[in-house]
Amino acid sequence: MLDFSASLDLPLIWFVLIALVMFLYVLLDGFDLGIGILFPLAPTDACRDQMMSSVAPFWDGNETWLVMGGGGLMAVFPLAYAILLPAFYIPMISMLLGLIMRGVAFEFRFKANSRHSRKLWDLVFHFGSLIAALSQGMIPGALLTGVDVDGRNFAGGPLDWISAFSIITGIAVVFGYALLGSTWLIMKTDQRTQDWARQVAIYALAAVAVFLGLVSVVTALINATITQFWFSMPNFWFLLPIPLLSVVVLLLCARDLLHKQAEYRPFLLAIAVFALAHIGLGISLYPWIIPYQYTIHQAAAEGPTLSLMLLVVVPMLPLILAYTGYNYFVFRGKSAPGHGYG
Repeated sequence: MLDFSASLDLPLIWFVLIALVMFLYVLLDGFDLGIGILFPLAPTDACRDQMMSSVAPFWDGNETWLVMGGGGLMAVFPLAYAILLPAFYIPMISMLLGLIMRGVAFEFRFKANSRHSRKLWDLVFHFGSLIAALSQGMIPGALLTGVDVDGRNFAGGPLDWISAFSIITGIAVVFGYALLGSTWLIMKTDQRTQDWARQVAIYALAAVAVFLGLVSVVTALINATITQFWFSMPNFWFLLPIPLLSVVVLLLCARDLLHKQAEYRPFLLAIAVFALAHIGLGISLYPWIIPYQYTIHQAAAEGPTLSLMLLVVVPMLPLILAYTGYNYFVFRGKSAPGHGYG
């Protein structure tokens, strides 16, 4: 059997690949979750129609990356999958239920023939998005604080994932998705919906800046390992560009939103905020796949398995990216109420 493990650091390659796939999920599903979070705040039903139409061609395809990330974790790091799944059963099931609620609301809202039923599906869409976003945010917060492990088994309780820190990270992700959703609407809508989205984006950006700082400070206080890694020399100077770039990106985004200078750039800058945060999280966790019990090399599958999986994923990933890009290209431009969904 083909085995690249002698010449390549396959666990590291897979760690980067899974991190990339999860970032693509957060990015692509994040903006439509953000639209669901903001849905009840929209000024009119016409605005809500335009909001939903702006993501209708994309939302179900975006979840491909979540499936790929979960499947990759199971195949490539089976020990991590076996320990982390029971540790996060409740938030993961909550996330899936939220995604199901949102998907059902998408289908039924477009077919609703009364104002009352549309209001019902509006609420289902909102709460499904909110539950999914909050669950997704609490999982990395709980992961950073560590998982109780006994040998090769999860040894904690079903509610260990709930802590003050995981709640903070959950709320931070909710505001982050709201920023992605509002800047997406600036890019994809016009007139009243766009003006409202720009105002909302300013508040969401301020909240994101506050929570980014809060999460960074609390992480340093509760985790000596991460603090030592970031502030030891010469790591400090190598890693300093990440927080500095984050501040610059936040300021540029604020300038665009306050002065109404651009339609596309705020969304791209919001993506940059998430990218820098994701890079910071990955650097903080490396080399741990189960903090602070097992490294990626200890939890990885055998070399031939990793090699075979790599041969499958390497050609597939560009194809999926190309198809996704083509989809966004076809449905480029402004959306209109009732368009783009059947």
